Amino acid sequence: MNTFALITVASLAGGVLSALLASLIGLSARKEWIPSLVSFAVGALLGAAFLEMLPHAIESGGNVRQVALVVLLGILGFFVLEKLVIWRHSHGDEEPVAHEHDHGRSGLMIVVGDAFHNFVDGVLIAGAFMQSDALGLVAATAVIVHQIPQAVGDYLVLVHSGYARARALGMNLLSALAMLAGAWAAWFGLRGEPALLSTFVALAAASMIYVAVADLIPGLHRRPELSATLRQVVLIGLGIALIALMGRITHSH
Repeated sequence: MNTFALITVASLAGGVLSALLASLIGLSARKEWIPSLVSFAVGALLGAAFLEMLPHAIESGGNVRQVALVVLLGILGFFVLEKLVIWRHSHGDEEPVAHEHDHGRSGLMIVVGDAFHNFVDGVLIAGAFMQSDALGLVAATAVIVHQIPQAVGDYLVLVHSGYARARALGMNLLSALAMLAGAWAAWFGLRGEPALLSTFVALAAASMIYVAVADLIPGLHRRPELSATLRQVVLIGLGIALIALMGRITHSH
């Protein structure tokens, strides 16, 4: 399978697959799964950023200080972008946000905001694949793992906002397709630009660190009891272990 096909499949899996799985979880009403998914996602995101993305950006760019600067500016940029967005969707809520029926206004904001987020994720996945298939697979895995709890929350918000379950699924899928659009835009815009690709890998690391630390971890602190904390630590460790294992497997081929 060529690189363009891999990017297309990974982007569809990252967006559409996570939206379908989120809807299945939402339909089964197993809301207690969300905190566990969030903990696992934290480990996968941090593992992908520190074990794969940053080492690869440094090896390909050859300038540690420059890569570090890109990561710092990326984190600042994502902070500013999040401040500019009208809505603020918490990934780590123990319970889904309970909106009163608002004729779909809050649900529409969720869809618009996530479409932009998914577009950026698609760009980052494509940039990673254009560096190497191994790095692309790790990036896609991390995106899929963190997209599932996010998509579960979005689906539940859409339902609370007044959308029928079928329409909520359709809106989630529509938002998910933005990931494919971002991946294709990156493929046709970044191909043949190695310096830009290295920068995008560093930005991918910044994105993963920011989402894990700023969006996901604060929600985990809402469960301070020892049993919940131990479960969170184990699941974060499992997320890191998954990325480490994937890295060993992909780099050995």
